[in-house]
Amino acid sequence: MREARFRDHFWSTDLTSTVGYDSIIQHLNDGRKNCKEFEDFLKERAIIEEKYGKELINLSKKKPCGQTELNTLKRSLDVFKQQIDNVGQGHIQLAQTLREEAKKMEEFREKQKLHRKKIELIMEAIHKNRNLQYKKTMEAKRLYEQRCRDKDEAEQAVHRNANLVTQKQQEKLFLKLAQTKSALEDSDRGYQQSITALEKIREEWLKEHIKACEFFETQECERISYFRNALWLHVNQLSQGCVQNDEKYEEIRKSLEMCSIEKDIDFFVNLRKTGSSAPAPVVYENYYNTQRNATPVRSPVSVPISRRAPLPTPTSGPGDPDYATIDGYSLIHH
Repeated sequence: MREARFRDHFWSTDLTSTVGYDSIIQHLNDGRKNCKEFEDFLKERAIIEEKYGKELINLSKKKPCGQTELNTLKRSLDVFKQQIDNVGQGHIQLAQTLREEAKKMEEFREKQKLHRKKIELIMEAIHKNRNLQYKKTMEAKRLYEQRCRDKDEAEQAVHRNANLVTQKQQEKLFLKLAQTKSALEDSDRGYQQSITALEKIREEWLKEHIKACEFFETQECERISYFRNALWLHVNQLSQGCVQNDEKYEEIRKSLEMCSIEKDIDFFVNLRKTGSSAPAPVVYENYYNTQRNATPVRSPVSVPISRRAPLPTPTSGPGDPDYATIDGYSLIHH
């Protein structure tokens, strides 16, 4: 149960002092400034989150990362880059959320400012009226006190000169005394009227001061509650972002669990194999031994000697113009 109240602890014995009221207003202004600082913090954080998210997305899309890997590890890398892209998208979404929260904080600040302004205008007017009436009352008091001194001096003059002055001079002293008494009565009435007016204003100010204190206290409670909840929400949003990111990273871990070293080795061998036989050793050959042991190369298979078949009997006779013989050889003209 809260015991300290604004209405009980922000007074001053000086009627014209506003030290208590000013202290409250300064605290409320500081609170409003603190809300503005948190609002700016959210906006700056949003800029950082958006920039980071965009850079992650650009990194995942443009930066090579194991682009020549094969089979299961390649699939894991694909999942890795996709989830990094998703993480970047998450940071961009968080940036938008932070901007929305900053906007809400701004609206809350302006709403409180607007409501406060009405109370402050009332209090400024009543402070001005109170101080003005207090000044008039003090002037009436000074006049009253001066008239009292004037009356006292007039009475003393009458007593001092009772037997020393003429009848005419005594009449003048009594006339002055009567005038000072009349002036005193007028100033006394004016002074009492000022006191009455001041008291009425003072009572009105007291009521308005109490109402203002209660209003400002309620507003400050609302501000602290809103600020606290905004901080709580902000931290929850950051925690949620971490959880969501970890879920994305878990997808990468699951993919890596499916990665098989044996399968990737087998896949590469089957895809890129070049042969299963290694080259034979290169042996030493002595040049001279090679020359001595050299033998003529003969064909292992005998080549049969072909013989020409008998010439065919010419179909044309010796008298045929296409037929001619030279030294026992025949010549056929075509």
